[in-house]
Amino acid sequence: MKKNSFKKNLKENMPLLCMLMPGVIFTFIFSYMPLFGIVIAFKKINMRTGILKSPWVGFKNFEFLFNSSDTYIITRNTICYNLVFIFLGLIISVGLAILLNEIKNKILSKTYQTILIMPYFLSFVVVSYLVYAFLNTENGFINKQIISALGMDAKVWYVDPKPWPIILTIVNFWKNMGYSSIVYLAAIAGIDAQLYEAAQIDGATRWQQIKYVTLPSLKTIMTIMTILNIGKIFNADFGLFYQVTMNSGALYPTTYVINTYVYNMMIAAGTASTGMAAAAALYQSLVGFILIIVTNWWVKKYDPDSALF
Repeated sequence: MKKNSFKKNLKENMPLLCMLMPGVIFTFIFSYMPLFGIVIAFKKINMRTGILKSPWVGFKNFEFLFNSSDTYIITRNTICYNLVFIFLGLIISVGLAILLNEIKNKILSKTYQTILIMPYFLSFVVVSYLVYAFLNTENGFINKQIISALGMDAKVWYVDPKPWPIILTIVNFWKNMGYSSIVYLAAIAGIDAQLYEAAQIDGATRWQQIKYVTLPSLKTIMTIMTILNIGKIFNADFGLFYQVTMNSGALYPTTYVINTYVYNMMIAAGTASTGMAAAAALYQSLVGFILIIVTNWWVKKYDPDSALF
């Protein structure tokens, strides 16, 4: 009976299973097969002998990261930037989604959505030159049009690390917030319209509808997105911190992160640093996994409905 039931379910759901297969295959190839590469973090890779025959070195590949004089700087920068991106980004993304939802004219709404999401599809190489057009010492817009108009001396932006936390934060939000807001806009579209109608009957203003209907309805998706982002707190956007800053050494005190540090190590050491890069990637992944588990456990303890799993 069970066998016949299984065959019946399989036949009925075959179209759905066929639609699922590309995603399963993609996930297996790019997420599960690369797990074999974890062994690289514990070996001194020799390209002639290959991965399997390369000698084991234990945890020596991890020493370069923890014993480096730059460990404090890259760890501090990576964590602090991500904390700002996560929590300030959550506020901006939700705010943008609510504002877009309040635009009742469909043409204007679609136009604003398109304008906001377009920067997301730009390569960071392109973004870096857009930023350079603003910050160039001689012909940059800020120096030539703003600072000179105020009678001040031109600022050499790429050797002064102090303003770069603000610059990188602005660039990151400009590029990514339009895409992030789409997730929350879709969630708002799924809110039952009867809730708003009931609120209107009770005399709620538009702000009160947002406060007591929209935001509570978004709580679950906001929590899930935050948990996922916390898992990436030790992983920085390489394009943002390498391309936009032009990898300027003078900016390292405020722009050097784990990803750019590993890349520079690989450039300097060549193939000998393959194990070091794998060790750093494994370290980032383990910390991210632990943070997701702990954060989800904490959320599940106080609000089970908003937990990721």
